[in-house]
Amino acid sequence: MSVVRIGTRASTLARTQTGHVADALTRLGGFEVETVHVRTEGDRLTGSLATLGGTGVFVTALRDALLDGRCDVAVHSLKDLPTAPAPGLTIAAVPLREDPRDVLCARDGLRLHELPAGARVGTGSPRRAAQLLAARPDLEVVDIRGNVDTRLGRVAGSSSGPGDLDAVVLARAGLARLGRLEAVTEALDPHVMLPAPGQGALAVEVRTADLDDPPTPVLAALATALAALDHRPTRLAVAAERALLARLEAGCAAPVGALALVDGPRLELEAVVARTDGTRLLRHGLTSTAVVVREGAEPDDEPHDGPQDAPNDGAHGGTHSGPHDEPAGAAGGGHREQDAAAAGADLADLLLERGAADLAPVGPRS
Repeated sequence: MSVVRIGTRASTLARTQTGHVADALTRLGGFEVETVHVRTEGDRLTGSLATLGGTGVFVTALRDALLDGRCDVAVHSLKDLPTAPAPGLTIAAVPLREDPRDVLCARDGLRLHELPAGARVGTGSPRRAAQLLAARPDLEVVDIRGNVDTRLGRVAGSSSGPGDLDAVVLARAGLARLGRLEAVTEALDPHVMLPAPGQGALAVEVRTADLDDPPTPVLAALATALAALDHRPTRLAVAAERALLARLEAGCAAPVGALALVDGPRLELEAVVARTDGTRLLRHGLTSTAVVVREGAEPDDEPHDGPQDAPNDGAHGGTHSGPHDEPAGAAGGGHREQDAAAAGADLADLLLERGAADLAPVGPRS
């Protein structure tokens, strides 16, 4: 049996995510998968992502391993991938997305509205911090870093850590993949907290040449398996979210959230840009039927947007209330990734027109 080498970060979550992809590729392609552990700068260093140089610190070493032939495939958390394309590499598959929502893991089973005034809530994300403070300005947000177990150990009542916090906010997808959903006390509705662009999705990256002209039979089989693994509605949704992030020129320190939903012939995208102290949120949505049309449908060339500038009391408007459960048959003909990206860019332009750059470090730098 031929072997495909799949590169992954060495963290427990990364290895678990890679294991899911490896199992799927083995099932679809009939080949053996060998895991190659690659230690990244993000795994070695401490401090916030902003001080480390952004989410790209988790990606560069994996991409180097791909380009120099140490592995044939690399698995990334999509939200960690820089929006700029990498020369010589292609995202060959975006599997079905996990629930993209953020979750609260609190002491005593508390929900967000039940936390007492002054409660200490941990997060390492400016996006989460800003939206937390918008919903609950009476909370104390504490900057934290570390893996899932380290963060959960900070919650009061934990037997595995200092228990110096009342709650932490994490991505539901990571907890689901690790089998740790019992720690969740509330899944935060996107009306309250929009996730990071790409959150909950994985990206399977390969050398472009191996897709265009596979040099061996096993790499040809890999290309076929990756095409089968790709989930078109997820790919379109994250294309819109990442295009918005790219147009905003927003780094990891910018409090920007975005979530797209592919629903039959429609793509709905909602985004938020916030002040880090939560005192103001700029939140808008856009719906386009030009992006995802079934065979025989007439595309709507003009996207429809319904802007809404959200108040800072947690009563945010929007259309997204849960995970993306797109029926298998919904990814019909006419789906165009570039149109999804155009919708994201259009919404970013709208946010910039409405003053997003006054709230956060986004937009063209002079």
